[in-house]
Amino acid sequence: EVQLVESGGGLVRVGGSLRLSCAASGFTFDDYAIGWFRQAPGKEREGVSCFSSSDGSTYYADSVKGRFTISSDTAKNTVYLQMNNLKPEDTAHYYCAAGGVPREALNLLWNSPWEYNYWGQGTYVTVSS
Repeated sequence: EVQLVESGGGLVRVGGSLRLSCAASGFTFDDYAIGWFRQAPGKEREGVSCFSSSDGSTYYADSVKGRFTISSDTAKNTVYLQMNNLKPEDTAHYYCAAGGVPREALNLLWNSPWEYNYWGQGTYVTVSS
C-alpha cells in the first residue's frame, strides 16, 4: 500500500523556519517525482517544489525560490522541504505527492496536481505576523 505521511508543520513567526518531512512507503522512490503542494483557504492548490530522484533535478515556484529547499534521503524514503524566511502568505495546508511524471516533461508538469497519483494527508503551516 502506497503511503505518504507529512510532518513538521506548525505555527511560526514571520521570518522563521520550518522543515517539512514526507515519509514514503509502498513504492520505489526512484520511480517517482515527489512534489510539495500547498492550499490556502479559499485558494487553489499550487505546486511549491518537486524533486526527481531519477536525476536529482529540483523545481520551485517563483514565490518560494531562494527561501525553500527540497531534498531527499533515499535511505529513509523521505523528502524534506526546508522553509526559511517564512511569510504570512506561506500559510497553507502543505501536501506531498508522488507521481510518475516523465522526466522529460517534469519542467513543464511538475506543478500540475493532476500528474500525481498519490497524496498524503498534509500538514498545516501558519505564519504569524
